[in-house]
Amino acid sequence: MITIDWKPNKQDKTPIYRQIIRYINDKIAAGDWPIGSRLPSQRAMAEAFGVNRSTIVSAMEELISYGILESGFGGGTRVASNTWSLRMSQPPDWNKYIASGPFRANLSTIQTINKMEFEPGYIRIGTGELSPELYPGRLVSKIFRSMPERIPNLGYLGPLGLPELGKALSAWLKENQGIDADASNIMVTSGSLQGLQLVSVCMLKRGSNVYTEAPSYLKSLQIFQSAGMQLSGVSLDEEGLQYWHIKEASNDALLYTIPTFHNPTGTVMSQVRRKEVMGFCQKQRMPILEDDAYGQLWFDEEPPKALKSMDKTGSVIYMGTISKTMAPGLRIGWVVGPEAVVYRLGDVKMQTDYGASSVSQWMMTELITSGDYDIYLQQLRTELKARRDYALAVLEKHFAGLATWNKPEGGFYIWLRLRHKVSMDKVFQDALKAGILLNPGNMYDYAENHAIRLSYAYADPEDLSRALASLAAMIEKHLKR
Repeated sequence: MITIDWKPNKQDKTPIYRQIIRYINDKIAAGDWPIGSRLPSQRAMAEAFGVNRSTIVSAMEELISYGILESGFGGGTRVASNTWSLRMSQPPDWNKYIASGPFRANLSTIQTINKMEFEPGYIRIGTGELSPELYPGRLVSKIFRSMPERIPNLGYLGPLGLPELGKALSAWLKENQGIDADASNIMVTSGSLQGLQLVSVCMLKRGSNVYTEAPSYLKSLQIFQSAGMQLSGVSLDEEGLQYWHIKEASNDALLYTIPTFHNPTGTVMSQVRRKEVMGFCQKQRMPILEDDAYGQLWFDEEPPKALKSMDKTGSVIYMGTISKTMAPGLRIGWVVGPEAVVYRLGDVKMQTDYGASSVSQWMMTELITSGDYDIYLQQLRTELKARRDYALAVLEKHFAGLATWNKPEGGFYIWLRLRHKVSMDKVFQDALKAGILLNPGNMYDYAENHAIRLSYAYADPEDLSRALASLAAMIEKHLKR
């Protein structure tokens, strides 16, 4: 995807169109714009460069005359694949290399979100991350001040991670989730996303079927698809995954599920349904990959224990993380499973990054063993519940006639379902122009839907209120067309 983040210097004596020609030349020569890349429309380029369209036309015509660009009817303007002028050196055809790699590109909407989340000026109403205002700075500073006396060194760690953290997690998981796992059953990862990637590359063969809820966070990723797996969606109801819709599974199938505060719908799988899912999967001899990123973020009533707590046959691989409870930048997650599984994953991990951050692992060990983590979680639940209540009140004010939504009992998300069909792509683009960054529901689903994943965890409540008021007006405008 070609992006333009530069503007010509109008104080420079060099003509504007010449500056644009030089900019495009430099981007192509550096390999930033590979051969075959499609340029934005002339109107979009004029807007990006802050110039008249006639200036763009002059620059394009000259670049085409050099053979640097080519223009085809209906195909727009592209970086030329033919021989360039002698004034330029020819870089490798990076598009060929990019296309030949096995890892699939993100959906264009997700690429846009990933880029704009780091641009100032946007209200992020779908971001799956805690607000910087909720970051426990004092607690982290306290931990870091005490760490120098406790850390013997910061060398590489073994395949499963810091042994002290493994022991701390073993005790903490037993107390909080009823999971009976020794340290030898736990591998520390650089976030739970790495756990997913490790499973995809070393636990399943190409062509395997991975079942997920529909919609599902996993559908917005390309991890399993890039490894040659087939994703299949299974519908949800108010009690969770409707497992009976799963066709008789082969020996190569796997179930990926987020049973507690599901992403993106916020659904909590009931205790009865959890027992049924476990029984079904054991009968089918189908392993379960349980993602529990949000399980500790309950508000009034503690949810049912993890599926892993019922696992007596080693058929569940459990994943946890502090990316949602503290900060994603700490890059700490964990995978719990049979020793043979975690050692296999650990071996592959050692071939990729040789271990998660030693500093973060020591910090997490101190956080858990001191009891400060549990105290912090209690405070965080109170903050998130207040934000949820505020968001629900705003929705009632602006969306009562436009959508329906759930009342989450924990986690980050409200699943906002529009009452009428509207182009979510157009809503996304219009919101972007208004400085609102949202997560359309079709990123997570296997079929067209008209929903939005709304997060009350990140945006400032007042910003969220303004954004939702503006978004409601946009949707009403679309419905009148």
